[in-house]
Amino acid sequence: MGRIIIFTGKGGVGKTTVAAAHALKAAREGKRTLIVSTDMAHSLSDIFMEDIKNEVTKIQKDLWALEVDANYEMEQYYGSILNAFKKMITFANEEDAESFEDIVTFPGMEELFSLLKIKELYEKDIYDLIVVDCAPTGETLSLLKFPELFAWYMEKLFPIGKVALKIIRPISKAAFKIEMPDNVAINDIEKLYIKLFELQNLLRNRDICSIRLVTIPEKMVLEETKRNYMYLNLYNFNVDGLYINRILPNKIENSFFDEWKRIQKKYMEEIHSVFTHIPMYEINWYEVDINGIQGLERIIEDSLKGDDIFKVLKTTVNETFEKLEKGYKLNVYLPFTDKRDFDLFESGIDIIIKMGNFKRIIPMPNILRNYSISKANLNEGCLSIYFE
Repeated sequence: MGRIIIFTGKGGVGKTTVAAAHALKAAREGKRTLIVSTDMAHSLSDIFMEDIKNEVTKIQKDLWALEVDANYEMEQYYGSILNAFKKMITFANEEDAESFEDIVTFPGMEELFSLLKIKELYEKDIYDLIVVDCAPTGETLSLLKFPELFAWYMEKLFPIGKVALKIIRPISKAAFKIEMPDNVAINDIEKLYIKLFELQNLLRNRDICSIRLVTIPEKMVLEETKRNYMYLNLYNFNVDGLYINRILPNKIENSFFDEWKRIQKKYMEEIHSVFTHIPMYEINWYEVDINGIQGLERIIEDSLKGDDIFKVLKTTVNETFEKLEKGYKLNVYLPFTDKRDFDLFESGIDIIIKMGNFKRIIPMPNILRNYSISKANLNEGCLSIYFE
């Protein structure tokens, strides 16, 4: 069984560098390693000084790289579904047809197919380790939550839609001259739904997939890192590592850096105090750009020592159901939050937790279908929802 390690963090903190250093170290240890970039602004070609495109490219022994072309992947998977929608509409001109393609491409759809590509590569069982260099925080969170959200909508709409289509298709074609989605498109929707379900399970499999945060000791970045960690827990992903990048070495003797060192010391102390339960790695701020194999080797030598760095460093259980005397309790781990930060709803057979611009829909187990929420409280980063 292979491993997937996903690196994310605020833009500009050095995610690509940290991810590339891990990939190089793994390859040097004899692990067949693939590093994948899902960021639309790819940087792997720059850091490895190689021409890397949307095909797997060999960098050196046991190391391959891929910059995913999300649009290409989407066309491969989504083409017949898109064509089915287009057949249903009569367009006045080609410009209207092109505009329609943008409309039926849901926000985040391109990035979703980047993840499906990673799932496909993992299932081929070619690599011991897949390292993923993700886009900045907001885009990554949208990307990781999308499979669950999209699958939820498909689950709600698709069964009814499939039956309706079988009845409506002959009538619509004869009476209204509208071409409804054919069986090929329907089958593709079914396949996509199954792939989304499998992708969701893969990303949440704590034996396979880890998410690791990259940050720097500055206030704005630290606050975003805390929110990132909170949201990742909300969506039930396992964060098992934190990398603090660009730390000024104490040996620098230049008054220009004195205030910067004081600021970094302050936020380093805060990082260590609030992330006590996550393994941490510290990476120096070097005097030159870290490019090429030699630059990455410096990070490996200085900061990525140890044989266990590719193992699951920490397993956090973010959601648990408990049987109580009068009902049940759902515990959701939400660090760095306050009860004013979120709203809790009950909608049919779903529990909805909304925090800022993010919403998590948790389907209630069958055993709770006749229960409803009686109360909820937040205590030391744990949201407890009671059902009676």
